[in-house]
Amino acid sequence: MDSLIYIIAGKEDSLVNAQCRELLDKLIEPQQRAIGLSIYQGSEVTIAEVLDELRTLPFLTDKRVVVVKQADDFISKYRPFLEKYFDNPCPTARLVLVVTTWQSSTKLAKKLPQVGQLINVAAPKRWQLPAHLVEYAHSTYHKKLDKDTAELLVDFAGDDLPRLYGEVDKLALYIGEDKTITTDHVESLVGHNRVFDAFEVIDAVTTGDIGQAIERLRNMFAADKSAEYTVVGAFAYHIRQMFAAKVLLKKGANPTDIAKRLRIWSNKDRFFAQLQQMPLERIAETLRRLATIDYETKTGRTKAAIAIEQLVLNLTTSASTAI
Repeated sequence: MDSLIYIIAGKEDSLVNAQCRELLDKLIEPQQRAIGLSIYQGSEVTIAEVLDELRTLPFLTDKRVVVVKQADDFISKYRPFLEKYFDNPCPTARLVLVVTTWQSSTKLAKKLPQVGQLINVAAPKRWQLPAHLVEYAHSTYHKKLDKDTAELLVDFAGDDLPRLYGEVDKLALYIGEDKTITTDHVESLVGHNRVFDAFEVIDAVTTGDIGQAIERLRNMFAADKSAEYTVVGAFAYHIRQMFAAKVLLKKGANPTDIAKRLRIWSNKDRFFAQLQQMPLERIAETLRRLATIDYETKTGRTKAAIAIEQLVLNLTTSASTAI
């Protein structure tokens, strides 16, 4: 048996809205929504209107569903009335309150388990993002996006979920009637420019040309306003390619097979020239530093442009000793 009251709590709008849609799919059939579903914004509705809707007997449906979105201030304003409703909710209605935060110490929170349930919506961890993108592409556009391609998209675009959903939106439009979003599509539409720019910076780094390396890096930020969110991913993608290639070389694989395996179709000679200039230990250390930069930028401890420039300066000035 479903609950009479639901609280959906979360800070990420796209995830909260998706959870709300999922809940409504369980509570009320699509054909019944015109007469059985009411959705309000918390700032635009009064408690009297909400209670009237809840207490109105359903017509041609088995229940009425009332949703109040952005309900934080609504709850604060009408808390005494809601506490009374929680004591005696209408059995023929379902109340859904969508909030940013839900304080567990309030009277409402303590009453909720008796009549309803709390649905906490937390932002997914980075390792969970590809699965979200696979599901989003399928449910929204009926497009196939496999896990490896989704992982590549995260590498290129960063781990901000709304931004990633936006990239899937663009990819779905880009491929038209095609049913599958491939790595080629992602590389062409999302990643090519950013990864190529990172490649050019690293190329200058490995030759020890500090002026050119910094100029190319600054051009990345000047040409792309979103670079602040994607530059770490672009560099990490290329450095991971270098790490994987270096390991394969040490195992005796030939460059042609490595290029095919790692999907290195352009600038192959320059890519392997970069590998010759940077030992495996240096590549691994750069990956570790990029992970630290990623964490520090997301926690507000540094700015991506500053941290990446410091990394490039350090790598370039020490290139001669890293060979």
